[in-house]
Amino acid sequence: MSRFVPDTLVLAERNLVRLPRSPDLLIGFTIQPVMFVLLFAFVFGGAIVTPGFDYVDFLIPGIIVQNTAFGGFVTALGLSEDLTKGLIDRFRSLPTSRASVLAGRTLADVVTNSLSIVVLVLTGLIIGFSFGTGPLEIIGGFALMILFGYAFSWIFALIGMSVSSPEAANGIGFTLIFPITFISSAFVPVDSMPAGLQWFAEINPITIVVDAMRALWLGIPAGNNIWGAVVWCLVLIAIFAPLSVHKYRRIAGG
Repeated sequence: MSRFVPDTLVLAERNLVRLPRSPDLLIGFTIQPVMFVLLFAFVFGGAIVTPGFDYVDFLIPGIIVQNTAFGGFVTALGLSEDLTKGLIDRFRSLPTSRASVLAGRTLADVVTNSLSIVVLVLTGLIIGFSFGTGPLEIIGGFALMILFGYAFSWIFALIGMSVSSPEAANGIGFTLIFPITFISSAFVPVDSMPAGLQWFAEINPITIVVDAMRALWLGIPAGNNIWGAVVWCLVLIAIFAPLSVHKYRRIAGG
């Protein structure tokens, strides 16, 4: 355990240093989020009614939540690739803290998620998004997104160690996460959905997180959404972090 912190930092740095050598991953953090914002704002925005808000203001918190949820894909793909190439066995032969492998992966996601959030906010500001609250609420929104992304990193860590290839990790992760981000309040008001989808969207934790972000950044009534979002994030970490560690111990041999 005395090596946990330095080993975690070294492995997080290792995961970040490789990004400039992988342009496809950098596109996922920069260009792709911008493309989604522009498509939704200018292609779909005119057809979606959001009472009380311009669609850009309604959109930005939702699309940031969706993009942050998908930020853990890098962990899933990276762990699956390391397993396929035998790198996990190499780590096991070194005097490295076992826990630092997963901790380094998820810590690197905090950095990449932060980059994506900044890119999306700047894009939103350029096309007309504006904050409706003060500095503390804005910072609180950023902090909530970092926590939310960290929770999803552990979900993707478990996925990455449970599949046979990076391609399978990508397919399974996309299939599981994509529907729950769209059947939510991220892109359209929940009351515009059919009854069955509306019921699911209202209990969907993504909706709670999106509504919490809108409360923090736009000033809509928060209700229990902010605390609910924090609790959901902590519950996801409490569930998937131990499951991921247990899975890794089985793979790494104890």
